[in-house]
Amino acid sequence: MEAVIAPNSPLVGKSLKEVGFDSVYDATAHAIRHGDRISHRDVETALLRPGDALLVETKPSQVHSLRRDGAFVVVSEMDTPVFRKGKILTALAIVSAVVASAALGMVPIVVSAIAGCIVMILAECLTLEEAYKSIDWKVIFLLAGVLTLGTALEKTGAARLIASTLVSSVGFLGPTALVSIFYLLTSLLTETMSNNATAALLTPVAVVTAKSLGVDPRPFLMAVAYAASASFMTPVGYQTNTLIYGPGCYKFSDYLKVGAPLNFMFWILATIFIPRFWPF
Repeated sequence: MEAVIAPNSPLVGKSLKEVGFDSVYDATAHAIRHGDRISHRDVETALLRPGDALLVETKPSQVHSLRRDGAFVVVSEMDTPVFRKGKILTALAIVSAVVASAALGMVPIVVSAIAGCIVMILAECLTLEEAYKSIDWKVIFLLAGVLTLGTALEKTGAARLIASTLVSSVGFLGPTALVSIFYLLTSLLTETMSNNATAALLTPVAVVTAKSLGVDPRPFLMAVAYAASASFMTPVGYQTNTLIYGPGCYKFSDYLKVGAPLNFMFWILATIFIPRFWPF
C-alpha cells in the first residue's frame, strides 16, 4: 500500500529506523517518495517529512490498524491476488488444445479460442465476471473502426494510389528498398497509433505494392507486422510503455533517448534479414 506521512505525525523529523517501524507497525517500507523524487535506498535512515509517501508491505491483518493510525494516510492499496492453483493443469490443457487445434488446421483460431474461453468458464478456471472484465472494449472498437478503414482503402482504390506513388518514387531502388520504407513508415505510425490499428491500416497497401511489383507480398507483410510491434520511442505507442510511464517517473524524452536508437537498429536489421528469411 501507499501510505503518506500525516502533517501531525509523530514520525516527522525521524527515520523509520529510529522509531522501529518494522517492529512497531509489523510492516516493511520498500521505497520513499520526497516530492517528485523516489528513492529505494536509505529508506530506513531518511528523515521523514509531512507529505512523504511510503511504499509499504504488510500482512492483511495489519491493514486496518495502519488505516486507524494517525501517523499515516493510506491513499492506495493493492489487493492480494487469489490464485486457483488446483486449476493449473486444467487451464494448461485447455490452452494447449486451443493452440493445437488451430495449428493442425482442425478449426479456425477464432473458433478454437472462443471454445477455449467457454471451457475455461465451465471448468471454473475463471468466473464469468472475470472473463467479462478481461475484455478490452476500447481495443475491440478501435480494431472494428480501423479494419473497416483498411477495407475502405482497398475498395476505393486509395491503397492502389498510395502503392503506385511509392512504387513510382522508390520502386526503381528495388523491392528491398520498398520493404525498408514500409518498415520505417509503420514504425513511425505505431508510435502514435495502436500497433493493431497501424498493421490493419498498412496491410492492404503493402499487398497492393507487392502485386504491382510482381513479387511475393510476404516480406512486405512481415515488415509491417514487425514494425507495428516495435514501439519504443513514445509512452503512448504500446500499452506497456504507458503502464510504466507514471510509476517509473519517466519523461517523454527518456523514451526518445532509448527508443530512437533501438528503432533505428531494428530498422537496419529488418531491412537486411526480412528479404533473406522471406525471399521475393
